[in-house]
Amino acid sequence: MKTPNFDARMNFPEMERVRAEIREFLAADPAMATPRADCWSHFDDAFSRRLGQAGYIGMTWPKRYGGHERSSLERYVVVEELLAAGAPAAAHWIADRQTGPQLLRFGTEEQRQRILPAIARGECYCSIGMSEPDSGSDLASVRTRATRTGDGWVINGRKIWTTYAHRSHYILMLCRTSEDASARHRGLSQILVPLDSPGLSIRPIVNMAGAHDFNEVLFEDVHVPADALLGQEGAGWDQVMSELAFERSGPERFLSSFVLLEAFVERARREPSAEAAILIGSLISRLAPLRGMSMSIAAQLGRGELPNFEAALVKETGSLLEQDLTEKILGEIAPEADPTSEDKFRRLLAEAMLHAPSFSIRGGTREILRGIIARDLGLR
Repeated sequence: MKTPNFDARMNFPEMERVRAEIREFLAADPAMATPRADCWSHFDDAFSRRLGQAGYIGMTWPKRYGGHERSSLERYVVVEELLAAGAPAAAHWIADRQTGPQLLRFGTEEQRQRILPAIARGECYCSIGMSEPDSGSDLASVRTRATRTGDGWVINGRKIWTTYAHRSHYILMLCRTSEDASARHRGLSQILVPLDSPGLSIRPIVNMAGAHDFNEVLFEDVHVPADALLGQEGAGWDQVMSELAFERSGPERFLSSFVLLEAFVERARREPSAEAAILIGSLISRLAPLRGMSMSIAAQLGRGELPNFEAALVKETGSLLEQDLTEKILGEIAPEADPTSEDKFRRLLAEAMLHAPSFSIRGGTREILRGIIARDLGLR
C-alpha cells in the first residue's frame, strides 16, 4: 500500500517524477530494513547524510545556499514518502523544516552561508528552544534572558523538551532581551546558539518508552557573539509565530503512524473482516481531507504567506487522527502489540502505542491550539 494520490494537484508530471525517485532511493537504502512508527522521531545521522547527498534536504532553498530550488509541493512529496516508508528522519528534520526557513527569512547573509549548506548536506542538525520548565503553554512568559554586552550576548535560563539537543549542533531559542517586564511580546528575540558553547549543559529526559529524545538545556552565563541574533531584536514573538506555521502544518501531523495503517491493511488482506474494513475506511476518510489541507498550507508557505490558523487546525485534527488510529487498531487486536516482536505489525503497533500520548503535546498542546482556532473563528 503506497501513499494514495488523494488530490489531483499531486499528479503533475514533476511531482510524480519526484515521487518515483524518492521511492527508488528509499527502496535501496539500508536504513529502510526496519521501518519505524513515528519515524521522524528516530535519529539516524548516516541516513540524513545520504538523503542530503541525494538532494532531498533544503529542496526549496536557493542553490547558492546549498539548496535545489524545487517547489514546495515537490518537497511535500519527499516528506510524505519518508513518513509513509517509516524512514528514520529525525536528525535533519527540524533543521530542514523550520530552522533553515527561519534563516532564509530572517538571517543575515553570513548566517545563511555558514549554516544552510551544511543543513542541506545532512550534516548540521538543530533543536527548538521555546518551552521552559515554568512557562507551561504560555510561550510569552519565557524567562530565559539574553543580556547585551559589549561584544555579544550573555544568556541565562533553561529550556525543556528540546528534542535531540544532545545530538544537534545549534538551538534556535526564544529569550527575553528587554528589561521591561511589561513587554511580554515586544521584549522577545531569537538567538541561534551553538550547543557546544561553554556554560551550556544538557540533561537527558528519558520518556516512558525508555528512549532519550528529550532534554533540558541549561544556560549559565553562556556567551555568544552579537551576530548570533536572528532577525531583529524584540521581534522574536512574530518570528516564532511564523516558525510554528512550518512546525504544525506538515504531513508528519497525520502520517507519523501511516506505516502502522499500511501494516494493518496488509493484515486485513490476509485475514479479512467487516470490522477491519470499516475501520480502515473511516481512517482513510479522515486522512484524505487532512492531506489536502496540509498540501494547501505547503503551497501558502511556498508563497511566503503565514497560515498560522490553518496550521493549528491541521495539527489539532491530525493529532486526533493519529491517536485514534493507534487506539482503534489496538482495540481490535490488543494482545498482539509487542515491541520486541519480529512481526512488523506487532512491533509497529507497540511503537505507536508508546509514542501516541505525545502527539497532542508536541508542536503545541491541544488546549493552546483550540484556543488559536477559536479566536480565529471569532468564538473567543
